[in-house]
Amino acid sequence: MVRLPHPPRVVTGLDRRFTTPARSTRLSANLGLCLGVAFLVCLATGLLSHAIQHPPSWFHWPARPVQLYRITQGLHVAAGLACIPLVTAKIWSVYPKLFAFPPVRGLGHALDRAAAGLLSAAAVFELVTGLLDIAYWYSLMPFGFVGAHYWTAWLLAGALLLHLAAKLPAVRRREPAEVRLTNDWTRRGVLTLAATAAGVVTVATVGQTVRPLRRISLLSPRVPGVGPQGVPVNKTAAAARIVRADASFRLVVTGPAGRHALSLADLTALPQATADLPIACVEGWSSGARWHGVRMADLLRLVGADGRDDLRVTVDSLEQTGPYRFSTLEPAVANDPLTLLALGIGGEPLHLDHGYPCRLIAPNRPGVLQTKWVTAVTAAAR
Repeated sequence: MVRLPHPPRVVTGLDRRFTTPARSTRLSANLGLCLGVAFLVCLATGLLSHAIQHPPSWFHWPARPVQLYRITQGLHVAAGLACIPLVTAKIWSVYPKLFAFPPVRGLGHALDRAAAGLLSAAAVFELVTGLLDIAYWYSLMPFGFVGAHYWTAWLLAGALLLHLAAKLPAVRRREPAEVRLTNDWTRRGVLTLAATAAGVVTVATVGQTVRPLRRISLLSPRVPGVGPQGVPVNKTAAAARIVRADASFRLVVTGPAGRHALSLADLTALPQATADLPIACVEGWSSGARWHGVRMADLLRLVGADGRDDLRVTVDSLEQTGPYRFSTLEPAVANDPLTLLALGIGGEPLHLDHGYPCRLIAPNRPGVLQTKWVTAVTAAAR
């Protein structure tokens, strides 16, 4: 048997060079617990948002309470941003182990390191792509954000469970009392710093959902009150290649009792209603407004489709491309009195960027499903 030469001491002692009493199993465990809670919130709210936008056959999302999606998605983004300083502190607490020698001490240790590596890579990927999403920087992602973010979330959840199973015995072991260093840098100090950083990041962004905090939310990519008619916009009419065309516009409403082609004047002549509803986007920002227009139920009544539980209502946009150029309404949403084909906002006609001449606005839905520049409403059998 050939005996390999023993590596020099400078290699075998690298892990001890980065060791400090402030790092410990207990510190890593506490940081991991905080991260686990934040990741669990992100996973639950993220999967919920994905199911709302891409519903499986068994999933049904209610129209009430009106503000529910605004809260769950705001919580999703806030928890994800809070993870950034927590992940940084967690990596700081364990990175000396990267230099431990030998790097692998058996099959169990190899699996443990592989699970930790997978967990770290998935966490960093989720946080980076999430940041790019809320900043609307899709050009920096050479892949589909929705699918990549969704499947990596499941990968992260599985890696987290494996990591917890591997580390649970070490976490349960007692450690000596905290050692205070000469500069007062302790394990408790590290936790306090990480928690403070997470709190600052949250306060600096949550104003995009919680309106009273908007003036101090310096990192918010979207600010309520800023945008056409006081409501932010993600996709403009120019980006969607929509051109204003009043005279030629017709809204085609189709249902069991026939088909109607309604001009803007026809829509204005129908009974009008108002609704105070938010635009709540997947990027975490939301902004409330008072909308006015025609109740969707009244439009469906024209074609004999109101109150029908066996029909699915599809709303189509003038936009020609993109995954959200149409959306589907379940019967409970289509017949809700707050669901409008909006013609205006704040007492004014819709700005072109907000979907002029008409757009969908419905309670408890993601902003991407509040279809703009509506050209057709179709009620057909499911």
